[in-house]
Amino acid sequence: MKKFKTTMLLVLLLLAPIFTYAQDMYVIQEDIVKLSKVKEYEALVKEFVTLTKKHNLQDVSWITLSTNTSHYLYISPIKNMAALDEESYGAKLAAKAGKDVVSNLYKRADQYTETELSYIVHLDKELTYMPNGFTQTPAGKNFRKQHLLYVSPENRAIVKEKMKAVKALFERKGSKEYYRVYRSGFGTVGDYYLVAIAAVDELDYARQSKENDALLGEEGKKVLGDLFSSLLKYEVVLGNIRPEFSYSPK
Repeated sequence: MKKFKTTMLLVLLLLAPIFTYAQDMYVIQEDIVKLSKVKEYEALVKEFVTLTKKHNLQDVSWITLSTNTSHYLYISPIKNMAALDEESYGAKLAAKAGKDVVSNLYKRADQYTETELSYIVHLDKELTYMPNGFTQTPAGKNFRKQHLLYVSPENRAIVKEKMKAVKALFERKGSKEYYRVYRSGFGTVGDYYLVAIAAVDELDYARQSKENDALLGEEGKKVLGDLFSSLLKYEVVLGNIRPEFSYSPK
């Protein structure tokens, strides 16, 4: 967990009580970890979490997602862009645990990471499909398959309408494969929608996807085909929610 930039509040994406804001805006700190240092990095993250719990920091909450490419995403909700100017997590922790202690942790983190990214995404509830009530953390489902749908400026409106058509089909068919949609925001590389689907594990996801494909049938192939034909680029990222690296105040 490299230094949390003073211009970025903190981090989160799916566990524990979630603060809900009207804007549904999240700031993400993404650490790209050296493959040879994953074990050391994860041990250090546990130290950060343990220290944060010990001092029961308030106004700080995050959920951690690690990917199959050793990227670690810490996702936190923010009220608005002005919140980025508030006191950082590092400063809050240093005030409680001591500047030297926290500084040493960050120096060690520098040895394990290649680079860090900070950016904002927005939850799009209009496009999200969760008919039984919205949650970012379906119980028992920590596996995540994330579909990144990149959009060119000229096709933004077209892609949005086609994503509405996909949701309408899922609703009409009564699909059991639920998903959350996030839009790229300030600091992201490219313009995209991120579609996050939860499952118990990769095998459970494959079963769930197969059943959904059968349910949607030929109509599903057509609607999804229309959507993909309008995209600039498509990527898939596999990951897991890491409750042991996440934090929510008591």
